[in-house]
Amino acid sequence: MEPSELLEIIGRNEDSKNQFKANVTNVTSLAQEIVAFSNSGGGYILIGVSDDGTYSGLERHDIGRLNQLLSNASSQLVRPAVNPKSQNIQMPDGLVMVVSIPDGISKPYMDKDGVIWVKCGSDKRKATSREEIQRLYQSACLIHGDEIPVPGLTIADFDVDYFSNFYERNFGETIENSDVPLANLLENMNLLKEGSLNVSGALLFAKNPSFKLPSFIVKAISFPGEDIHEDTYIDSQDITGKLSDVFHKSMSFVLGNIKHIQGVGDVNAPGEFEIPRLALEELIANALIHRDYFISSPVRIFIFSNKIEIISPGTLPNNLNVENIKRGNSNIRNPILASYATRLLPYRGLGSGIVRALKAYPHIAFEDDRDANKFTVIIHRVTNS
Repeated sequence: MEPSELLEIIGRNEDSKNQFKANVTNVTSLAQEIVAFSNSGGGYILIGVSDDGTYSGLERHDIGRLNQLLSNASSQLVRPAVNPKSQNIQMPDGLVMVVSIPDGISKPYMDKDGVIWVKCGSDKRKATSREEIQRLYQSACLIHGDEIPVPGLTIADFDVDYFSNFYERNFGETIENSDVPLANLLENMNLLKEGSLNVSGALLFAKNPSFKLPSFIVKAISFPGEDIHEDTYIDSQDITGKLSDVFHKSMSFVLGNIKHIQGVGDVNAPGEFEIPRLALEELIANALIHRDYFISSPVRIFIFSNKIEIISPGTLPNNLNVENIKRGNSNIRNPILASYATRLLPYRGLGSGIVRALKAYPHIAFEDDRDANKFTVIIHRVTNS
């Protein structure tokens, strides 16, 4: 970090990425700060800068003591251990030690007492909710939302006929001839665990998955203008059922609420959809497969006169951002769902869906809203502009 960059950070004040410390003497408190940054995207601790932005005047002998504290905190009081980097910057009013803490790849990190700390604005707090802790495990690929058992959904809720057709179509034999009891077969296929269907098993093959998973549906609304109206809309539907049914019903809803464009051919021909079907298939399939199933909220599809929004619960996982998904990078959040979706939906699972959608229809934007914990696809209706 250059002195000019340090001055810019101090001028902006503390935030979730930058913490000011006039000095550090408590190794336990330092460890808690390191844990919070490691669990929350990383950041900087600026030692030698007071809360009001003035310099506390560290001297050379302070740096040796602080380095020893940093080493003890990060290696002995943080679990698993982390490796922060330090840099000493000479400012006119004294030294500043800049401690750089990377975003952790082995979340959740804990202090010596097993407490999980996360950043909350410029401060830190304990992670206490089950969903928040689950997402930390999820970010380290230690747990996936699609593998969580659904209490109350058993093999009795399984659509055996639907699954039998799927199994025979994809594996070339009937389940009766597989010589494996159905319950064992479903466990082997990662759809059942200890007698309960998991989220994947329920969404893919349960007779009525929304009975126990009422939030994992699609809410679709078509509005006449460019904004949301609470009481005025063209069409509205809560789309439920198996994942494949939800996909096809969502496609039908969107296609039924957009225009056909007449080409230069036969005037009696039905024309083409204003947004290519392929682009819509890729985007809707991605929303259903890659949403965060730790969040109890539906996928929402809003159709406006100038755009379509597909809003998925959860942000892009791990190291993904808008720019690299547009280049075809992927990180599968729900591996069980993704593996079966290649056999049930027009989904290839190769990270190329966004690339294909953009190639078919370039007028698509993406918003990864970390504060609201949602990911939005914005499809501009250019023919309506």
